[in-house]
Amino acid sequence: MASSVWKGHLSFGMVSFPIRLFSAARSETVSFNLMHKHEDGGLSRINQKTFCKAEEKEVPRTELVKGYEYEKDRYVIIEDEDIKKVAPKTAKVMEILEFVKADQVDAIYLESSYYVAPDEGGEKPYALLYEALRQSSFYAVAKVAMHNREHIIILRPGPKGILSHTMYYQDEIRQVDEFRTDSSLVKDKELDLAKMLISSLEAEFEPQKYHDAYRDNLQKMIEARIDGQSVVATPETHIAPVIDIMEALKKSLAEKRKPAMAATAAVSEEEAAVEAAPKKRARKSRAG
Repeated sequence: MASSVWKGHLSFGMVSFPIRLFSAARSETVSFNLMHKHEDGGLSRINQKTFCKAEEKEVPRTELVKGYEYEKDRYVIIEDEDIKKVAPKTAKVMEILEFVKADQVDAIYLESSYYVAPDEGGEKPYALLYEALRQSSFYAVAKVAMHNREHIIILRPGPKGILSHTMYYQDEIRQVDEFRTDSSLVKDKELDLAKMLISSLEAEFEPQKYHDAYRDNLQKMIEARIDGQSVVATPETHIAPVIDIMEALKKSLAEKRKPAMAATAAVSEEEAAVEAAPKKRARKSRAG
């Protein structure tokens, strides 16, 4: 199993048991290095340097300090020791504060995901909490100090165990006044067609069938460059402007139905051929 990112006790009420947190997901991307291309075609890696604009000179990192801009162009120096004094100490207890209804937790608040696993001796109370969460449709809200920061964590039942998500605080959620929807613009017929289109695209949620096509293309392009091959550009996606939304919805439904209609027609032709075969044999027998 992967190394844990936090180890301690989960407590609620008078119940406490040992747990571990493991990262549940991570982003995958293709990274590049900044290089200097020489006149002779050679390459060398670039080292980034710190430069002082006021004195117009490069400065060593030993002369760098942290500054907080409290007014325009006015800063106060913050020492590393000051930060250490106010930073929360890495706690060994994750305390459940309350239980909330699952449908009240907006996904916009969820940040990083972790697997919560019981440590030695905590299997039974862990299983008890998991089943209680799963059967009650409640999530737990807990507090923990981790990585020099105090986190609020949502604990929820997953398919096989408890999952946790660090939560954004209210003041970290961007409030955008322009983000609103005027549902009065929608006509009933348009809504009916939109629902039909949704129904025609209905499928089971299978995350394994989705992949990052751009990352795949980057890997193929890199391999082609290594082998000295030319790079083929990805074809652009044609986006037609929507002038008549009803017509666009009808065309979308028609395009979606074409594969199904083609499959039905193929089956009908096959069934017709099967039914016609005995008749052809009968005619041949009478002719003989």
